[in-house]
Parts: sequence; structure tokens; C-alpha cells
Amino acid sequence: MKLKHTINPVLLQLINFIILVYSFITYIPWYILSGSRQTIAKSKQIKAKPVKNKPGSPYRSVNSLHCLASVLYPGCDTLDKVFKYAKTKFKDRKLLGTREVLKEEDEIQPSGKVFKKVILGKYTWLSYDEVYVKATNFGNGLAVLGQQPKTNIAIFCETRAEWMIVAQACFMCSYQLVTLYATLGGPAIVHGLNESEVTTIITSKELMQTKLKEIVSQVPLLRHIITVDGKPTTWAEFPKGIIVHTMASVQAMGAKADNVSKQQARPIPSDIAVIMYTSGSTGLPKGVMISHCNLIAGITGMAERIPHLGEKDIYIGYLPLAHVLELSAELVCLSHGCRIGYSSPQTLADQSSKIKKGSKGDVTMLRPTLMASVPEIMDRIYKNVMNKVNEMTSFQRNLFILAYNYKMEQISKGYTTPLCDSLIFRKVRMLLGGKIRTLLCGGAPLSAATQRFMNICFCCPVGQGYGLTESAGAGTITEVWDYTTGRVGAPLVCCEIKLMNWEEGGYYNTDKPYPRGEILIGGQNVTMGYYKNEERTKKDFTVDENGLRWLHTGDIGEFHADGCLKIIDRKKDLVKLQAGEYVSLGKIEAALKNMPLIDNICAYASSFQSYVIAFVVPNQKELTELARKKGFKGTWEEICTSAEMEKEVLKVVAEAASSARLEKFEIPIKIHLSPDPWTPETGLVTDAFKLRRRELTSHYQVDIDRMYGKTK
Repeated sequence: MKLKHTINPVLLQLINFIILVYSFITYIPWYILSGSRQTIAKSKQIKAKPVKNKPGSPYRSVNSLHCLASVLYPGCDTLDKVFKYAKTKFKDRKLLGTREVLKEEDEIQPSGKVFKKVILGKYTWLSYDEVYVKATNFGNGLAVLGQQPKTNIAIFCETRAEWMIVAQACFMCSYQLVTLYATLGGPAIVHGLNESEVTTIITSKELMQTKLKEIVSQVPLLRHIITVDGKPTTWAEFPKGIIVHTMASVQAMGAKADNVSKQQARPIPSDIAVIMYTSGSTGLPKGVMISHCNLIAGITGMAERIPHLGEKDIYIGYLPLAHVLELSAELVCLSHGCRIGYSSPQTLADQSSKIKKGSKGDVTMLRPTLMASVPEIMDRIYKNVMNKVNEMTSFQRNLFILAYNYKMEQISKGYTTPLCDSLIFRKVRMLLGGKIRTLLCGGAPLSAATQRFMNICFCCPVGQGYGLTESAGAGTITEVWDYTTGRVGAPLVCCEIKLMNWEEGGYYNTDKPYPRGEILIGGQNVTMGYYKNEERTKKDFTVDENGLRWLHTGDIGEFHADGCLKIIDRKKDLVKLQAGEYVSLGKIEAALKNMPLIDNICAYASSFQSYVIAFVVPNQKELTELARKKGFKGTWEEICTSAEMEKEVLKVVAEAASSARLEKFEIPIKIHLSPDPWTPETGLVTDAFKLRRRELTSHYQVDIDRMYGKTK
């Protein structure tokens, strides 16, 4: 969608004429020198085809029509072999980078709250060889502590270099790594640790002294706690029978135990590599059993979609490594000689919450070329930049909008705009370091507006990916030369995808012009099922007559003529209203989430009611300004709980919904404004910022009753 400007029509005609002349003069040399003929041709190519010419037939990438890919390198069929291959090939090259904390300060805010601010140094690096030695020693040290092959060991830690070292140690020694999000609540942590029956957990000092300290007495089998960053001062307060070690001390044990490595059993492809506890959008987290061959097939498919991946690339790791998207992305980089520099959402950019004003954020120091993200983070960047644009002078704003709209037109034709990129969008691009060549978004659907904005302002392809923990993160990724929006690309070379009829929702693989249905993913990347949950495994996974394993995703998709997939609905998100209309909650949220007035939104509907309602986290700046215009005075909480302001926001929402062409019955009739943001810590969204509908419904039950006119 184009941005609106306020330029005099006569002046606009003159500007358009100048642009036309410029485009005409530069087109031929650009066409010859840029190599864009191939890009334009590739963007129009068929990317995937059905295996058979009949409805419901699986689609495969045109690069794997006859055989699905399953290994990155010949003979490297387990993760330890992949790392050994990479260590041999890239021995002295830098692999894992971390910034040293130079100084920590407490900064008092105007509200009286105290925020921790840090000043960080340069990145210090471990080479492939150094990481391999550390991982080997740690694995041997765990054996000294009594860890046996094919038994579970847990990691509950923030994303950092030590996390990856621990993972590689476990892959080498055939320990089954149980991963838990650092933001999980107490009951979920207890559930994961007890269900997996771990005796050893690896964590950080901060998490040990905050979250683990509170629940450790509820994990009776726990015997060893290993801290990755030194021993905490409060370790003596833990129950008897639990020993606290540092990672360095365990590595020292392993370095002395020369005979241990010879005795260690090496994994085979079908062995469990990771038991990944999902953040769970419903109920307690489930442990997904992911084998070595599942992960290798998945990263083989992902790597094929990133052209020229290699030693010149730098990846910034800041998403939770307990999430399959981040783990897969880092394994792809590790296997191709890339550097991985670690960060966190609080230190990512110069303006991030923990970075002291005047000092540099991680992207500025690292200047990555590759980055993975989730829609929530991209949406925030989009809104922040657009707010800055609205604060510009009239001349600056109109210049930005003209350049934006011009580039949008050029991109849609497959052309580039080097002059606009260097003169207009350079500053925006520097927000992510200035060298990003590929951005991959996954975890949830990305809106077309945000995707196009990132394409234009960050001057790089923004690939949407689709995959689940249950498919080892692999499913589809858009090609870098595909600048269409709203689609997730063709199947990866490691898997095939078919659509199964869903009669209740009215989706059939015989639909015209595009076949539609529930998305099923098949291939070696499809995981082994849920840990100690045979009933759910049988429900979500099936095996066909050829022995191929299929995952029933619960998502609804359609295949376009070029073989690209578009996610159009979700079974769980479809609600039948009292009058019989079906509403897609996800569709409503996607249409309204990019409004400047809205930071987050959850639509709600009941089959016993005739209309949709919504819970809204409003943007504080926008809502405060709206309240000022309407003459309403009060605190932030008072503004959000005001019936008057609810009505005003509802008017804006209704206008945006109509503009987005929502049906009348899809437009929320009533809303509740929440003064508090939804973060993973609140338990209302997952670590990938997906809505946890059950928890949101429970949290806002009183407001639901009020909006539906129920009385006690």
C-alpha cells in the first residue's frame, strides 16, 4: 500500500516527469550491469509442482522433484559429524562472538522506576577449533558427573555462546538435550523438568537465583546445576543433595578425563538430539522429540534458500535458542563457516532498553549480514520508523514518501533503486547495522504492509518462512528474488507439502482458482512426536503407505500457480457465530494490528454470541494524543479504563476494519483497552509473541462477560 503525501499536484507532475526521465536514462546501463535480468526471470519461474497431476497431490520444490534432500554433506548424517566437518574446514575462523560488559549502571526514570543500563565492549570471538575443544571437554565432564548416553539433560538459559557449546557437547556424546524457554513460568518449568526426569540442568546465574530458586524443591530428581557464567553467591541455599558447578569446572574435569571420550557412544541419525518444550499457545508445554536426522534435513532445506551463504556472512543471534527457528538458523550458519555474534532484545540496537544513551547497541558493533526475526519485532520497527516519519518536517516527510512509493513500484517490477537506497534509506538501514543482505521472518504470519516496508527501507529481501517445532522448523521459505507479499514460499528441498480437505471450514483441494485445505508436511524433517504423549502424537502425526511421516499442522493454506504457499486460516482460530457465520480471529487481528493506535490485539468470539469483541493493547503515545484531542484528562490507567475512550478507539478500529475490507460480522463491536503490554513474562503470549488464547480468555474473563452483557 502506498503512503499518502501532501504535495501540490502541479509540483507532483513535475517530480514524476523528472523521475520518468531519470528512469529512462538509467534503465539500459542498470539492466546490463546489475544482473537483474536473471532476477526478474527467476521471480516468474515455477517454484514448486505437484508430484502427480491430481487433487491433493504433494507439492515439491522444482529442485527436489525426484528426491528430497536429507543431508548437507556426504557422510554427515548426525549433528556431531556436521560440526566436526565444519571444524576441520573452517578451523581457525571465528565462530561465536560475545560482547564484554564494561560497566553496569542504575538509571532512575522520571516515574521513579530504576532501569539497569550497560556499556558493552567490542565482540570477542571463539574460533571453530576453540568451540570444538570446549564442547568436547564439557561433554566429557558431564560423563564424569555420571551423565549417560541417550539420557536427558536440560538447558534453561538465555541465548548466548555457552548455549551453543552445551548443545554441541550433547550432540557429540548422544545426550538428549531438553530445552526450556528462559521466560517460561514456574509451573511450566517444573512440568518440563519432571516429565523429562532430568538430573542435571544447565542455566545462568540470573535464572538460577530468580526462577530456579523458587521451584527447585519441586524437582525431586535434580542432582546437578551447572551455571554457565560462574557460581552464584546464594548457591548454598539450595536443598541438600543438589550440587552446583560452574561450566568452567565441568570443562576442567573433562579436559583431564582423557579416557572418557573413547568410551562415549556416538549418536546415530535416528537418535533424539533435542526434546524441545514449546512455549505452548494452549496449556502446558509439550516436549517435541527431534532426532539428529530431523534437524539435519531441516537445516539442509533452509540453507538451500540462502544464496552465497558462507564465510563472509555474520549472523546476529538474539531470539531464544530454545525456539526451533533460532536453533536451526544458528546450525545453518555454523555448518557454512559463518560467524554468530550474540545479542539480546534489550541490547540489540542503540535505542534498546538496556543500552546506555550514547553507547552502541549490538547491531551497530557487529554489522550483521543475516538476521532472523519474528513479526512482533518487525512490526515494532515499522511503527517506530513511521512515527519518526510523521514527526519530520513537511519537506522531509514528502521526500521520504515519494522515495518510498517510487521504490515500491520499482520493486514490484523486479528493479532496484541504488540512488534511493544510498540517499534516502541509508539512515533507516543503519538501524540494523547497514549490511543486512537477508532478513528471515518466522514464528507467525507477517503482515504485507510490514514485509513491504522492510523490503523498501532496509534494502534487502525479507523472506517469510513457515515451519513448526514439529517439522524441525522447516516447511517453506520464500526465494530471495520473490518480492511478493503475504506468501511463505515454496516447499523446501527437504520436504513436500499437501493440502487435505477440511469440510467444516469449507476448504477443498479442488477449489478454484487455488487448491485450499489443511497443510500437511511430509519428509525426513518431520519429528518423532511428543515426549510421553502417545495420544497427541497419533493425532498430529501419520505415516503413509510409503512409510513417509506426515505432520497435520492445523493451518489452512492455498497453493498459487507458481507453487508458493499462502497461509489463509487456522483451524483453532475459526469460530462459528450464533447466526452461522464463520469468523477467522487471525484474519481480524492481521487486518488491525498495524494500526498506529494498536500495539497488540486479540479478537474473541463465541458460538453462543452474535458478534466479535477484542482485547487491545493501545500504543501509549497515540492513545494519549487521542485523549488530548477529545479533551479527556487522566492517568494512563484512567484513559484505558474510560468507557468514553473505548468508544473513540472503537470508531478508529471500525474505520480501519472497513478499509481492510473485513465483513461486517468480522468487525469487533466492543473492545477492552489493556494498559499493560503482553510479554512472554506475563504468560499471555509465547516467546515468539504468538497469542496464548486460553490464557488471554481467562485473564480477561470479567471483561468478556461485560462486553457480552452477562451479569452474575
